[in-house]
Amino acid sequence: MPDYSYQPIYELTRGEIVESIHFGAIAVVDSSGALVAAHGDSTAVSYLRSSAKPIQALSFIENGGQAFFNLELREIALMCASHSGTDEHVAVVTSIQEKCGVSEADLMCGAHPISHGPTVEALRQRGEKPTQNRNNCSGKHTGMVAYARMLGFPVEDYINPAHPVQKIITRTFSEMCSVPQEQIRIGVDGCSAPNFAVPLYNAALAIARLVDPENATPALSAQRIAACHTIVQAMTSYPDMVGGPDSFDTHLISTAHGKVLSKVGAEGYHILGVLPGVLAPGSPGLGIALKISDGDLKSHTRGVSDPRGQIRPAVALEILRQLGALTDPMLADLADYGPTFPVYNWRKIHVGSGHPCFDLTASTNPA
Repeated sequence: MPDYSYQPIYELTRGEIVESIHFGAIAVVDSSGALVAAHGDSTAVSYLRSSAKPIQALSFIENGGQAFFNLELREIALMCASHSGTDEHVAVVTSIQEKCGVSEADLMCGAHPISHGPTVEALRQRGEKPTQNRNNCSGKHTGMVAYARMLGFPVEDYINPAHPVQKIITRTFSEMCSVPQEQIRIGVDGCSAPNFAVPLYNAALAIARLVDPENATPALSAQRIAACHTIVQAMTSYPDMVGGPDSFDTHLISTAHGKVLSKVGAEGYHILGVLPGVLAPGSPGLGIALKISDGDLKSHTRGVSDPRGQIRPAVALEILRQLGALTDPMLADLADYGPTFPVYNWRKIHVGSGHPCFDLTASTNPA
């Protein structure tokens, strides 16, 4: 039977009428495993899609990949990214590949159209078509091939869930989110790599442990704590590598000055990490998992000419606002993304608005 545990989360009005309602669910968890707040069913199971990338990169760093290949933080950030496919992103992917003995031909992510307008136009003028290195997952795939080379495993079929590298990644993901490996649903992502489906609570727990590893319960190893810090430092130091000039992730991480981690995934998924001490002196770090049940339909935008879905960024900002994780100036700088926004028609007439329709509720651990 379908899971109808999602609750109203965002409304769009036309005139004085609520015309559309998006449904979703949210889990906010600290690294001790406490479910701090929620909306809807925090145990709803969904694929993380690209939101899993920071955790998928973790074991590579934990097992010495950074030092082995002399990787810079900006290169590690790109391994966790859904980048825009700009020339700068391709240059960084190429740099990783040169260091790791990986070629673009080794990748199995495929090529897809890119969304960054200026890059699309530049490629058109140069008569170029997007290749695999411009795929938004090319950093992740390059990291997986590099990991296989480092450990001496075959690189062929590195995306097979039975490949040794994928088994290690799955085991690390299982440990970070406290879900036994046999209970993790494995699917094929858009880039053909394995992807994971777990309850929102457990995905949020993994991110809480990532941003606040010292306070994780049970305790993490020293190597894993160090690797968590490396991943977070890379993503917060180089937000332009995490997404790009057209990316909400990049804008949020930049505006929050490294106090908030953000990684979107396909089909309305989004993870956020609030670093320790951000909410108050001594406050724990928080992991947040958000799912918009309809996948954040691109037709529901703040303007009919805007091709991006807008509900997920607006909900993410509302979560952070309710938690007190962003200052008023930060929210003002991000106002183009929400939490509320006007809806215009083709003649740019203001015909309605979008606004959140949820309040986070204090919760108890679902276990």
